Amino acid sequence: MSSFTEFGALVKNRHRPKDKPTDTKVALGFLAPWLIGAFFLSLIPMLYSLAISFTKYNMIKPPRFVGLMNYRHMLADPRFLSSLQVTLTYVVVSVPLQLVAALALAVVLDRGMRGLSFYRSAFYLPSMLGGSVAVAVLWKMVFGSDGLFNAFLGFFGVDTSMSWIANPDTANWTLVALHVWQFGSPMVIFLAGLRQIPRELYEAASVDGAGKWRQFRSITLPMLSPIIFFNLVMSVINSFQTFTQAYVVSGGTGGPSDSTLFYTLYLYQQGFASLRMGYASALAWIMVLIVAALTGINFALSKFWVHYDD
Repeated sequence: MSSFTEFGALVKNRHRPKDKPTDTKVALGFLAPWLIGAFFLSLIPMLYSLAISFTKYNMIKPPRFVGLMNYRHMLADPRFLSSLQVTLTYVVVSVPLQLVAALALAVVLDRGMRGLSFYRSAFYLPSMLGGSVAVAVLWKMVFGSDGLFNAFLGFFGVDTSMSWIANPDTANWTLVALHVWQFGSPMVIFLAGLRQIPRELYEAASVDGAGKWRQFRSITLPMLSPIIFFNLVMSVINSFQTFTQAYVVSGGTGGPSDSTLFYTLYLYQQGFASLRMGYASALAWIMVLIVAALTGINFALSKFWVHYDD
């Protein structure tokens, strides 16, 4: 049950007779920090952002109402379209690859091995560090002209001095690799889901002559489909919010040739570099609509492949 639901139930029952005491006041006291934070740190800023998205505002002079001009300007803004293309490419490629890597490793770890806790922690570590500035700087060095990746290719006889970060054709793919490397969080969730699948199902399938691959397709994937769906939705949302990696790798420019100009980075440039806060707010709300639409599509399609116990 969500906090909003709990709050509504408490308000509804606030007039219950005194001979039926409740812990409403205590519960409201515990909920107060969340309610205050949600109201003042989320709801009010969101509504203010929506309001100034219809204005011309540079944070120095008072906002001036311009109607839908900011939204119409997007259609003729080539960098907006470029940032949207770069971000969609990043999401469409990196999210499936990350989930496949996470699921494959979770299946391997689920078979049981010595030091499972150590491996689980080690594989989860990149999810904690992947969004940091330090890892982004390290990634920039790894894929530089004298980086570790070129040294690795040289070990197999591939002699190249190309900077993968500085090449417009490969720069975005290095960030895709960084995102896939952060598979620890969905892997842990997959592993927890695998532990909930009854072993009797695999034993019965084995008796019927089903091999490992058939068991995986007919038992593991259907039983794990709610977990796959959850990880898919969360990964899509998180991928659209990627900012630090692109900012550090490109030096805040989105280069080379806008190949790493993620949507969030372009929003930052418009709002805090160009002081076009009205246009940046409009960009933010367009991103909200895009993410909401993709989430809605995922929920609509889930009825065809997500299987629940009931």
